[in-house]
Amino acid sequence: MATSRKSTSIKIGNNRDIPKLSKALCERMLADLEKARRPMLEATKCSLDNAVYNPKVGFLTPGDKKVRSELNVSSVQKLSRAIFFLEILLRNLETGAVNNKRELYYIAKGECKHNKDLKPLDFADQSESDSVVDFITEMLECYREELNVFANDRGGQTYSKNLIVTEHMADNEKAVVDLGSLGTSPFQPKNKPQSFTLKAKKGKLDFCLVVESEGTANTLVSNGFTKRNNCILMGAQGVPSNAVRSWAKTIQDQLKIPIYFFGDLDAYTIQNIYRTLKAGSAASLIRNADFSAPEVRFLGVLPEDIKKYDLADYVVNPKDAAEFRSLKKAQDALKNDPFFKDKKNKGVTHVLNWLIKNKRRCEQQAFFMVDPKDPLMPEKIIIDKIKRGEFL
Repeated sequence: MATSRKSTSIKIGNNRDIPKLSKALCERMLADLEKARRPMLEATKCSLDNAVYNPKVGFLTPGDKKVRSELNVSSVQKLSRAIFFLEILLRNLETGAVNNKRELYYIAKGECKHNKDLKPLDFADQSESDSVVDFITEMLECYREELNVFANDRGGQTYSKNLIVTEHMADNEKAVVDLGSLGTSPFQPKNKPQSFTLKAKKGKLDFCLVVESEGTANTLVSNGFTKRNNCILMGAQGVPSNAVRSWAKTIQDQLKIPIYFFGDLDAYTIQNIYRTLKAGSAASLIRNADFSAPEVRFLGVLPEDIKKYDLADYVVNPKDAAEFRSLKKAQDALKNDPFFKDKKNKGVTHVLNWLIKNKRRCEQQAFFMVDPKDPLMPEKIIIDKIKRGEFL
């Protein structure tokens, strides 16, 4: 059998007619089989060793590396599962059905249960079916959302007295939400990129503050932060989900206002939370264009804040496995992550080096100790840092 040839791959680019392209892919595989050639599927490699960072773009993009699977004894199940699952996804596109990965896992198992010919393709657990969905998106270079696969996560809890959000729904109807009418209840958009239109009720919003801790975001709102400041405040809920990142991207692109990130001073926050919000993730290289906010700035906590505000910080416990891993990963990131290697990001790189050298950390809530009798002191510090340009 011939093996030296082009793989079955498709470049979507700006033409995302997924059913048509999927059919073409399957026809090529069938043609290879009929000519006694081994079909081969090719997908973009979504990992850090194939990540490229261009400061003019601002987020991680895929390089030239591919993952290739040629039909043989060891790969026959993988290729068969890919085509089997592709049929399920195309059926959803045709009917308009929407599912998350967990539901798709059971749909696939149901297909295998009711058709004995499909039993060899059955999945032992969800991780197996998830990897197939990811392989299909990386093969077609499309988003999960374009296949009607939506994560069950939501965007960050969002507060503002001067923001109106219009959601454009699948049935062409519109839903308009005035965030100023929600009191202290947050607006939390669903994970549907590019389905929202944003505008300020009066004038222009001044800035957006993304707070790492959802609880601290709630505290700031309860203490009147959005009443006194013409802004948007969002709780990021730790490592930003796709929904949080796409929501931040929407705010950045539509409102053209500064976005600041307020979080802990530790290696985990810098490399896992801030970098993911700003430049996307290696696992989502083909999606980062819509799932990152390149203009977000790191407001703090900064190393110099510790001395300036006499904040309590802590020595990283060498016996704490999680903290030790974070520092080790930080060292690896400085060597291998193109985001931290780029000179445009030398500010956060300096902070990461400082954390590795000093082995200390400081939490965002430490600002509440500056004046324990003044509940508004954290807000005053945040606004003062913004006015003075004390951010990275």
